[in-house]
Amino acid sequence: MDLELKDRVYVVTGASRGLGLAAARELVSDGAKVVLSSRDEEAVTAAAAELGPNAAAITADNADAGTPERLIATARARFGRFDGILISVGGPPPGLGTDNTDEQWQAAFESVFLGAVRLARTAAAELPEGGVIGFVLSGSVHEPIPGLTISNGLRPGLAGFAKSLSVELGPRGIRVVGLLPGRIDTDRVRELDALSGDADAARTRTSAGIPLRRYGHPEEFGRTAAFLLSPAASYVTGIMLPVDGGSRHGF
Repeated sequence: MDLELKDRVYVVTGASRGLGLAAARELVSDGAKVVLSSRDEEAVTAAAAELGPNAAAITADNADAGTPERLIATARARFGRFDGILISVGGPPPGLGTDNTDEQWQAAFESVFLGAVRLARTAAAELPEGGVIGFVLSGSVHEPIPGLTISNGLRPGLAGFAKSLSVELGPRGIRVVGLLPGRIDTDRVRELDALSGDADAARTRTSAGIPLRRYGHPEEFGRTAAFLLSPAASYVTGIMLPVDGGSRHGF
């Protein structure tokens, strides 16, 4: 299937590893050009080098108010256009509602929530008809995840913002979509499993509750993201799509 991605230009944040990098890899593989951003200069530079000449790296923090304009300007300067953005950030720190500090909440709000809102708002002003804004969220949008209270608090709010934005931007032909990854085999998920004290046992136990009986591969998430960001999904907007092996209990 031709996703019609050839020569389209996307910005992908949080793209030095994990889900952001997986999405960027699939976009480039299907012919797109991508600007990768991350706070980790060494890692994002290496990631862009791995993807080749159709990828560029920029060191940026989503919490920085100047980041959105820098990223879009880089896309235009390097590749001549700007067609979409995938907003991905590292997960906020784990913890219980009684444990997480004000400082942890504030830092997570600035990067996970407000940073994403700024990126989307700036992209909306710059995108042409046919453009797309994607959010990497979490299954916690629908069902709280034990031990991830900050994520449980912030991700549903972002989903609500994304849905509202899809209605506002629809008349301009700009789409807004969300992806809700479940247990995808990334460094972040391995770190969360390790918090139990026995990562292998945690993985076995969690896999048993997934209808497909396994963790997802990053490339499976990446291919789903590439499709939703592509013109092949031109009549898909305002959705929150689980990529979770069937873990969500509802329809």
